[in-house]
Amino acid sequence: MVPKKTPKGKSGFFGVRQKIFGNWGVEFSDAGRRWWIGTYPSAHEAAHAYAVAVLRAERPREHLNFPEIESQAEAEMLVPQGIKMKEITTKKKMTKKPLFVVNAGETDEEAMARFAREHLEYVQAELEYYWKCEAEQKKKEDEAGPSTVIPVEYSSEEDWADFSEEEEEGCDDPEKEEFWAQFRSSDNEE
Repeated sequence: MVPKKTPKGKSGFFGVRQKIFGNWGVEFSDAGRRWWIGTYPSAHEAAHAYAVAVLRAERPREHLNFPEIESQAEAEMLVPQGIKMKEITTKKKMTKKPLFVVNAGETDEEAMARFAREHLEYVQAELEYYWKCEAEQKKKEDEAGPSTVIPVEYSSEEDWADFSEEEEEGCDDPEKEEFWAQFRSSDNEE
């Protein structure tokens, strides 16, 4: 099977397209795989880089942008900076979770358990997500250093029983008693 020939774009060359910042990018497809060749300052240099990729992949000469190029060595001499073929990996399409129907009379817990048995990959992915989140949170806490919050231990009502039945008499400190006596007397004078 002969691979499809890439159509010429605005650049006028196969596999060459202008990038946002003015450079020319080169992409090459072979045997169902896509390769990024690199960016070049001119469309001609990019087209020569494409020629190198075509000749390395042993594709037909009709795929060349410049049919007058005789050999791979000649093509490589026309591209001073060389080429760096890097495979372009495409992101996998996110698949939707399967439709799951809860049977009549089935509790939520039973339905969730059935889903977990039937779709282990989703349960595993969810667990991995939460493990990742926990690891990131722990890393943040470790980077932040020890907490400045002082933990308070729980106390029962029995611990507070002595304080709840306080007598409303004066205190034992004579200086405080004098203060309150003066305070009460100043209220009465007014």
